[in-house]
Amino acid sequence: MNVQEINSIEIEPTIGEMVANDYRKAEVFKRFGIDFCCGGKNQLDKTCNKRGINLEEVKQALKVLDEPQQMRFAHDYNNWSIDILSDFIINNHHKYVSEALPLLDEYSTKVAKVHGTSNPEVIEIANLFKAVANELRMHMDKEETILFPYIKQMAMAKHFGELLPLSLFGSIKNPINMMEAEHESAGGNMQSINELSSGYNPPEWACNTYKVLYAKLQEFENDLHQHVHLENNILFPKAIKLEAELLS
Repeated sequence: MNVQEINSIEIEPTIGEMVANDYRKAEVFKRFGIDFCCGGKNQLDKTCNKRGINLEEVKQALKVLDEPQQMRFAHDYNNWSIDILSDFIINNHHKYVSEALPLLDEYSTKVAKVHGTSNPEVIEIANLFKAVANELRMHMDKEETILFPYIKQMAMAKHFGELLPLSLFGSIKNPINMMEAEHESAGGNMQSINELSSGYNPPEWACNTYKVLYAKLQEFENDLHQHVHLENNILFPKAIKLEAELLS
């Protein structure tokens, strides 16, 4: 084999390089029990062969990440009915948050444990995120079990020409005010994390877990902004307006 032939051979990227190029691949590797941090210098096929992991299944899971996804901002949410919008928030944003919280908690705790002495800000980031996680879990539960079901009841009442359904919380403005206050609290904590992480920019020497943590935190904050926008600016005003209509 001559030099030209050697140079023409495509060198397979390491697992660490794959994650560095697309942090979403870290979730796939974690699902299959593939170490992308300490084992990041290894190549995927060799790691799968050594660990007895089905390489084709891993490749298929990675391939899904390359498929085009529908842009969330392409929807005209303002023209959606409030019951459909409520379902969309639960099935998209709540689902995303529920899946992201355990992973981010794990990564932030790991980075704080390993790098907290030299970089104390990661300890504060881990603590702030735990507060965000605890608050959002309770927040979503209240929305899914109390507020959103009542919004759907109001939508049904309007559809069938019925009176405003009774509630245990008085005006719908009461739980909405609480939800908005919780949005403000979670958003403030994420803003603090943003600042502590210098805009989610890890140090040059950061390991893959460190890099993935910051990338996922940025993704999480972006989703939170969209989530809050849909509720504060569209769903909640529509719900308050509908309540007034049913009372008139």
